[in-house]
Amino acid sequence: MQMVAIGLAALVALLHLYFLVLEMFFWTKPLGRKAFGLDKDFAERSKALAANQGLYNGFLVAGLVYGLMLGAAGAGKPWLVFFLGCVVVAGLFGAATASKKILFVQAIPGAVALAAVLAL
Repeated sequence: MQMVAIGLAALVALLHLYFLVLEMFFWTKPLGRKAFGLDKDFAERSKALAANQGLYNGFLVAGLVYGLMLGAAGAGKPWLVFFLGCVVVAGLFGAATASKKILFVQAIPGAVALAAVLAL
């Protein structure tokens, strides 16, 4: 079970690293605009907000990686619980306010990983 929890938490960290890259570096590029369904003008006008959002995703990645380094069943467990909880809350908020798709790409993976970590 520990390997499953580690794998799921690592997957969530990788997802958020991908979100960081999209939001900070590709927001105005075709890849970022396609991923978020943005027109060029809106992407340009909102790129500073997207970069800020990407930075927050980076903080989630850092916390998850730190928790994984400490050990999912040991000293890292509280870190993983906290940061996975943050992922779930952010995903639920995003699904309620921005796009239902966020429920499936952020909140559900975070919740599954959190359940696995809590089961340790």
